[in-house]
Amino acid sequence: MTGLGPVAWPPAPTETGRLVLPESEARDRAAFIELFASPEVGTHLGGPRPRDALERAVPEVPGRRPGLFVIDLDGAMIGTVAPDRRDAERPGHLRPGAGGAELGHMFLPEACGRGYAVEACAAALDRFADALPGEPVVLRTQTANARSMRLAARLGFTEVERWSPVTPSGRAGRRTRR
Repeated sequence: MTGLGPVAWPPAPTETGRLVLPESEARDRAAFIELFASPEVGTHLGGPRPRDALERAVPEVPGRRPGLFVIDLDGAMIGTVAPDRRDAERPGHLRPGAGGAELGHMFLPEACGRGYAVEACAAALDRFADALPGEPVVLRTQTANARSMRLAARLGFTEVERWSPVTPSGRAGRRTRR
């Protein structure tokens, strides 16, 4: 199960001081392609994907699934945030044998370093907590991803586990819980 489970979808957009978190629209397609093709975004996500392959693969209305919000600043998508529920069988869970939720986020490089991630992720976490009170949320990141590590701390996550996945980069990961 992914998304927000029994919560009605699509919800009304969430508004913060500077941002709006709506469901994706066709106008967001170019920004989705830019996110996945960006070398900066792909640094900690397995690398960028080829733009030509993305042009063929990304649907007309990308990211249209329960739990995923685009992050809109002044009418333009600058990233995505998704507090996703996950099946208990998926590896890396906080509680073995039980479901859980994981907070995922991506931002276009030009949107980084301006506090948008804290604002958007906090709003998404609040919405998730209202919909599914008491459900634990994890945030997994590579320890080399300093921005994500700072974001986790600012959002109130605490480290619960480190692991060294078998990857070409050899970078250790970190999972935190709020």
